[in-house]
Amino acid sequence: MKQQLLAALAIAALAATATAQTKDLKVAIDATYEPFTYKTPDGKPTGFDVDIANALCEQIKRKCVFVEQPWDGMIPGLQAKKYDAIISSMSITEDRKKAVDFTDKYYNTPSRVVVKNGTPVDASFAGLKGKKIGVLKSSTQEKFANGELKKVGATIVPYEAQDQVYLDIKAGRLDGTVADVVEVGAGFLKKPEGKDYGFVGPELNDPKYVKYFGIGAGIALRKGEDALRKELNEAIKAIRANGTYAKVQGKYFTFDVYGK
Repeated sequence: MKQQLLAALAIAALAATATAQTKDLKVAIDATYEPFTYKTPDGKPTGFDVDIANALCEQIKRKCVFVEQPWDGMIPGLQAKKYDAIISSMSITEDRKKAVDFTDKYYNTPSRVVVKNGTPVDASFAGLKGKKIGVLKSSTQEKFANGELKKVGATIVPYEAQDQVYLDIKAGRLDGTVADVVEVGAGFLKKPEGKDYGFVGPELNDPKYVKYFGIGAGIALRKGEDALRKELNEAIKAIRANGTYAKVQGKYFTFDVYGK
């Protein structure tokens, strides 16, 4: 009887372990950020963030279940336990670290100002005086715009989604935006509506702008989720070492998106 009980306990323990290993990982995404997170014509989430998330889930033997969330509600939704992690190009900044924990970065690309070609803008951004600049609400770009561009006389207009910014630039309601160089390239500049627009001023990767843009994009987790953070950090290292990261990167970019 004792041996049967021990055997039953061992089976139960193995079943519990298997269940834990295959447990869904609910991942928040904002699917308005091409090529990092967007939707296929049939509505399926796709992009670099989505593929990286799936690769990490495979590495830790869990299944990613994607939960769409408007950007400005990302951190509140995580804190409310609507999902387990944010894998949606969220930059690691000191302000955000007060509310959530982050894994190591999984990519790092700079942001830049975009306005109509021929607009005279240098590193001082003084040429943006009187311009209306659209930004993603609660983003690092919004913090930068309010901290640096507003003081030279630009008007900063926040939006719930970055693709709405591009629609209003096209409609003439905005003069430009501040955005990640890769995202704005794929989401706007390379499309017909962006042909008359381009980058102005420097890439915003100067150390003096770290307070706005942080040190790269990481996975945001609730405070105290140390075991999951360790597991995901190990998974990031593993997919970079085994070639999976390079394979995913090659689908979307012709350069090293991991950055410095």
